[in-house]
Amino acid sequence: MNDIDETHSRRWRLVLGTAAEPSLGGLGSGDDQAMDAALSALYNTDDTTSSGKRAAGLGGSAPKVARWLGDIRTYFPSTVVEVMQRDAVDRLNLTQLLLEPELLEAVEPDVHLVGTLLSLNGVMPETTKATARMVVQKVVREIEQRIAAHTLAAVSGALNRAARIGRPRLRDIDWDRTIRKNLAHYLPEHRTVVPERLVGYGRKAQAVCRDVVLAIDQSGSMASSVVYASVFGAVLASMRALKTSLVVFDTEVVDLTEQLADPVDVLFGTQLGGGTDINRAIAYSQSLITRPADTLFVLISDLYEGGIRNEMLRRVNAMKESGVQVVVLLALSDEGAPAFDHDNAAALAALGVPAFACTPNKFPDLLALALDRGDIQSWANTNAGQP
Repeated sequence: MNDIDETHSRRWRLVLGTAAEPSLGGLGSGDDQAMDAALSALYNTDDTTSSGKRAAGLGGSAPKVARWLGDIRTYFPSTVVEVMQRDAVDRLNLTQLLLEPELLEAVEPDVHLVGTLLSLNGVMPETTKATARMVVQKVVREIEQRIAAHTLAAVSGALNRAARIGRPRLRDIDWDRTIRKNLAHYLPEHRTVVPERLVGYGRKAQAVCRDVVLAIDQSGSMASSVVYASVFGAVLASMRALKTSLVVFDTEVVDLTEQLADPVDVLFGTQLGGGTDINRAIAYSQSLITRPADTLFVLISDLYEGGIRNEMLRRVNAMKESGVQVVVLLALSDEGAPAFDHDNAAALAALGVPAFACTPNKFPDLLALALDRGDIQSWANTNAGQP
């Protein structure tokens, strides 16, 4: 057997488990055996209870789980570790063990783990909260590094375009655009352009040009969206040209605008799970809008409405008719759209407000387009759900 065949056999043996040994052979190295043990503890379906349901291969021992977490970090890349951790929580009911500080220190932090921790916030003992906060903070900082520069550049560009004026002061002239606008007035004999119209930027450093209201559904299925939206909210709040408000909702509405200086505080102010009253959240958001023509309202929700549906639609339409730029996202995550209410999405589309999923990488460009009052529908048709 050549090296390629041996590699394929080894990989299939690790995937299929001990039942495949008669056909594929055993595992030679100690590392391979350790990898196999880690995989078997999570995915071995031969261990069943008397009821026929799969038994928890890791048992209820915290030290055993800690060793397993260490093993998977040793033998698998971080992307695989994140998947295995999520599967362990789902398949082996290890949620309660995440409440132990020593286990949190052993896990690979990722957005999904943050969502799990936030869902446990209400039952988390004080001895665990400090460790949980460090885990959440690490993920938040990684997201900030990933999206902050792109967001600031895209949004600043949109605000600059919005502030462009036709009679600028000398120091505010945009010479590049001024020349482009006046190329028809080029005088060959003088080899120069005589501008008939100056293009420049208004002096807006201290002025608030736009208001942004983010309303985030904190039902359990929206966990990743809550994490990303909170970080984006904090980045936007750092821009003096924007007035950013952030509210989260289930059946109640909580205004977390005052916590936007620290997205970790925002996240620990959420409570994942529970019902959903979108109408109530929109009603509160309307109370924050004082300049409709200069306001962007972003609703992030799977649109499963537990409140008054017709009233919700009426409020969205009233916002739009008053001049508010309305954007509805079914998800703000790398995973695409979750299950969502197709009837409500269709009803919003009929009002001229498309509902679609958006990835974090694309969201800055969507923000810029929305602040520019561009064509959201066309953008969604091209970009929705793309990485």
